[in-house]
Amino acid sequence: MKRLLKPLPLVALMLAAVPAMLPMTAAQAEDGAEKPKPVFAPIQTTAMKTPTFDLALRADTQTLAHLSPTGDAAFDFVPASREAERAGDGYVHIGDIHIRLKTAGSEWQDFSSAHARKQITALPAGADVLAAADITASMGSSVPLRVERRWVNDHGVLAMRFTLVNTSDAAVEIGGLGMPMVFDNIILDRDLDQAHAQASFVDPYIGRDAGYLQVTRLNGQGPALLVLPETGTPLEAYRPVLEKRAAPKDDIFTDRSPRTQVSEGFYDWTVASKGFAEKEWAKAGQQWNEATSITLAPGESRTIGLRFVTSPSVRAIEDTLVANKRPVAVGIPGYVVPTDQTASLFLKTPSKVAKIESFPLGALTATTEKAGNGWARYQVKASGWGQARLTVTYADGQKQTVSYYITKPLDQVMADIGNFTTTKQWFEGKDDPFHRSPAILSYDREDNKILTQDGRVWVSGMSDEGGAGSWVAAAIKQLDNPNAEEVAKLERLVNETVIGHLQVAEGPQAGAVKKSLFYYDPKEFPDYYDPKINWKNWTAWSKKDSDDLGRSYNYPHVAIGHWVLYRLARDNQGLVKQHDWKFYLEWAYRTSAAMMRDAPYYAQFGQMEGDIFLDILKDLKREGLTAEATKMEGLMKGRADHWRTLKFPFGSEMAWDSTGQPEVYAWMRYFNYQPQADVTREVILGYDPTIPSWGYNGNARRYWDFLYGGKVSRIERQIHHYGSALNAVPLFDAYRQNPTDLHLLRVAYGGMMGGVTNIDQEGFGSAAFHSWPDMMKWDVITGDYGMGFYGHAITSASYMVNDAQLGWLGFGGDLKTKGSQITMAPKDGARRRLFVAPAGLWITLEAGRIQSAQYDTKTGKVVLTLDPASDTAPTARLLFETTTQGARAYTTQTGTADRGGYAIPLTGGVTTVTLSPR
Repeated sequence: MKRLLKPLPLVALMLAAVPAMLPMTAAQAEDGAEKPKPVFAPIQTTAMKTPTFDLALRADTQTLAHLSPTGDAAFDFVPASREAERAGDGYVHIGDIHIRLKTAGSEWQDFSSAHARKQITALPAGADVLAAADITASMGSSVPLRVERRWVNDHGVLAMRFTLVNTSDAAVEIGGLGMPMVFDNIILDRDLDQAHAQASFVDPYIGRDAGYLQVTRLNGQGPALLVLPETGTPLEAYRPVLEKRAAPKDDIFTDRSPRTQVSEGFYDWTVASKGFAEKEWAKAGQQWNEATSITLAPGESRTIGLRFVTSPSVRAIEDTLVANKRPVAVGIPGYVVPTDQTASLFLKTPSKVAKIESFPLGALTATTEKAGNGWARYQVKASGWGQARLTVTYADGQKQTVSYYITKPLDQVMADIGNFTTTKQWFEGKDDPFHRSPAILSYDREDNKILTQDGRVWVSGMSDEGGAGSWVAAAIKQLDNPNAEEVAKLERLVNETVIGHLQVAEGPQAGAVKKSLFYYDPKEFPDYYDPKINWKNWTAWSKKDSDDLGRSYNYPHVAIGHWVLYRLARDNQGLVKQHDWKFYLEWAYRTSAAMMRDAPYYAQFGQMEGDIFLDILKDLKREGLTAEATKMEGLMKGRADHWRTLKFPFGSEMAWDSTGQPEVYAWMRYFNYQPQADVTREVILGYDPTIPSWGYNGNARRYWDFLYGGKVSRIERQIHHYGSALNAVPLFDAYRQNPTDLHLLRVAYGGMMGGVTNIDQEGFGSAAFHSWPDMMKWDVITGDYGMGFYGHAITSASYMVNDAQLGWLGFGGDLKTKGSQITMAPKDGARRRLFVAPAGLWITLEAGRIQSAQYDTKTGKVVLTLDPASDTAPTARLLFETTTQGARAYTTQTGTADRGGYAIPLTGGVTTVTLSPR
């Protein structure tokens, strides 16, 4: 236990985690420990001030070298501490520019101010101009433009402006125009506390003229930095600045800084993208915006510019946008719209809306609704399936795009993934030498086949995230949407393959979980392995490595399988047939205890889906299994007490991660360590934004897991990797404590609904979406998607909200108001959980479904209408509680007390249940 409770430095964590990490990252850690760091000559800078910022420009290039909020010199939005090491040619900075252009009859040519720097020519400053220069010499000898850059204090706002002048005698078409956005997202050589204090993450709203970047500290604290466009500077695309060593040889739009698990890299604010769309992105999926170009006649000029402002907090970003006269869009419940639901779009803009158009045509309709408080409100309905966008054109000519994703009704989505995982991914081969039969294995959608082999053995081995994801998804789908045939297969998988093969069945290590069933041993199986696969990487674990029981991250997956079968057996009739409910609950407990016994090192971190352990503990208590509950609670409190001693109580095998926060938050709440829960909540908000785009709204940051579970294996910002839905779990809980904080609910709902965009029209679930514009596609391997679907499944709920600014809102179902009566018909895919925000009332069903709910604002009464009985669910099981301080408790006269809730017999018709405040 001492090993568990001892905090470890980052380098030690990284070295200990070599099998689960990139060899490059581990090597970097070793190099950092054994070799002296190189010393670089200091860079001369010129210090400046605006009312908001202390800043400095490099004396030789006039690029940005320092940017701190006024009075906070210890923090820097840009990588100032690395300025000396990043001083040479080939390193981009804010203040550089990338231009792709051509003249009639020519090919695209690229010019970069960072590729091979030359002496720039200073231009007169003074008045509001802080610094100015003609940087044409650094663009390359054949550039047909004059390029001038000015740093301006525009009435207290820091601005950066480029003026491009066509100095040739022919028209020039600019098909690529990008400004590198270089912020300090480099976590290398920083421990967890340093990273949260010093580093920032950037999230883009790729919304054309209304686009912006938000730069937020890892600790979630303010101020946040907003990068806003000046006139004529749309955020049309967000193009990655590729790492030089990994880029094509002729690419000069690159940066020499390593792009690794400890650094996401940098991106261009891309104003024009046609030249990329015709070349590198020609085979990509649909871009966020239509690609455009800019044409300059001889002698013609064009000025583009960006403004840098601060928001006092993450929650105040939209208010800051309004204050800076930017168009603001708020989607409720978000930007993922099932075809049987109605969404709302709120707009607050300085210019009137001239028109709203849908792409594809007819995919989205926006109809004006009554609103107030300065907001225009539109009812949004969707048809079809997949990506779509609304383009809002304003009277002043600016265009704003809002990106949506259209899905099937969620009950159909649930049916699709259940069917796909238990049919297309069902593996039954009695001669499988790795004892994976029967199983639900990873799937390659491109080849439409089960992955029985992969050089990353866990992908085919039913364990770790990349291999367990599919069967975890199949299991958790059954929790609220059980299907008898699918449950029967799940029982076989758990009893024939998990217990006794993936999981130790008996003896002193009973309950422990292996890293993989599949492994690489050409001596034992000389004719089995596909020679087209590279088996020479560290990822091709031997049997000894695969049998290792010490990776705690594998334990929640197995615990979920047992726990779901317990719940199905306990609350339904005839679904679970091989064992009784107690058998599965005891195995869920055994798995939890085994993690602490056999995987103590990684158990010092929060686990993805780790809040399953809290559900298991609560069920042990409800069932009167006191000895088991007491032991488990003690084990988990040891972890919680350790986390309580840390400034940021969540580490990982990685240098920084969005994996552990949900479980850490859950135990902090359970043991009443609220300050640590609050810290965890705010950190999540630092990397999990609300943005008018289905992709980035609620999208928890992850950029390395394609390496471990994707087919296209590269460092790349992932959209709706499992972190999105998992990190929604604590945000939902935090919102239910404080329903006045709508920001929490919006981010949570965005992440939860992001977790269904991964599911295609047949039910295949992708690990994540490739956000780089050369792909813009879902990865074709299931990978670790199931962890995200777990987050979606356990948080699927409907929320009745009365917001002070936006009025009555429905999240998860269509809401109607008539006098004091507020009615909602849940359509969230589970229809078992409902939060009535004004009453602070949280309602859950563990059997049965909510057909509709009516809330009386005068009396506070809530009337639930439940679906008729089914063969497997003749009785509903209802639990409810008030979650807000000072809220009145509720009672019901319906049903009989049962395990902390109420058992309510259902009939062939609907059943009504009235909940009344005391």
